Amino acid sequence: MTKSNLQDLLQFALDAAWQAGRITLGHFQSDVRVESKNNKTPVTIADREAEQKIRRLVHDTWPEHGIIGEEYDDSAAQSRYTWVVDPIDGTKSFISGVPLYSTLLALLEDNEPILGVIHLPALNETVYAARGQGCYWNGRRAHVSSVDKLENAVALCSEMESMTRYGRSPEWQRIVKATRFQRTWGDGYGYALVATGRAEIMVDPAMHIWDAGPLQVILEEAGGTFTDWQGQATIHNGESIATNGKLFKQLMAIL
Repeated sequence: MTKSNLQDLLQFALDAAWQAGRITLGHFQSDVRVESKNNKTPVTIADREAEQKIRRLVHDTWPEHGIIGEEYDDSAAQSRYTWVVDPIDGTKSFISGVPLYSTLLALLEDNEPILGVIHLPALNETVYAARGQGCYWNGRRAHVSSVDKLENAVALCSEMESMTRYGRSPEWQRIVKATRFQRTWGDGYGYALVATGRAEIMVDPAMHIWDAGPLQVILEEAGGTFTDWQGQATIHNGESIATNGKLFKQLMAIL
């Protein structure tokens, strides 16, 4: 793929994420009805309408591309390209009226991410990247922080309870003891913070592909790392660790 073609796809992704984000804002901090899915996680009409919008845009513009999304069945690709959609990453924040939710969108080529978007509609922030073209935050170049010692690092997770649920409590406690302070500024927002130098470490013990889709390319283009808990760079292993790169080996050593 040429650089110009990739840039066209990135611009499409940015516009699609923005349009989906506008839909979520129409339901945000309102008396939106909350349903419970089979896995006990919450979902609203905003999740469904936002994903439907992105699916329509992809179908109309790139009909040969596949789609993997959180709320609807996969659409098989007739080419090397598949879009990965999470219309609201952080639905618990969304239904609580907290603005730390995001719309996530990624494009995979032969199952590997080549561009990604984290759009935070209620914060009016977007962090995005395309392979080989750098990472950007609201139009300006984004970089990870320069912190090079764990004792000075800010470590994030989405839910501390999930560490126990998925058997990662011992590892999380080692992170807590090794780092400066910890916060649950989680979901896609936490990864955006690492990519833009506002935190150093973000960990999740369980991730679906739509949660992880855009994160590897964004973190790597910002100068950081995005891996599983064994240190393999991938979005496919159902777990994730992001770092600013400078702390990657130190973090792996304590894990």
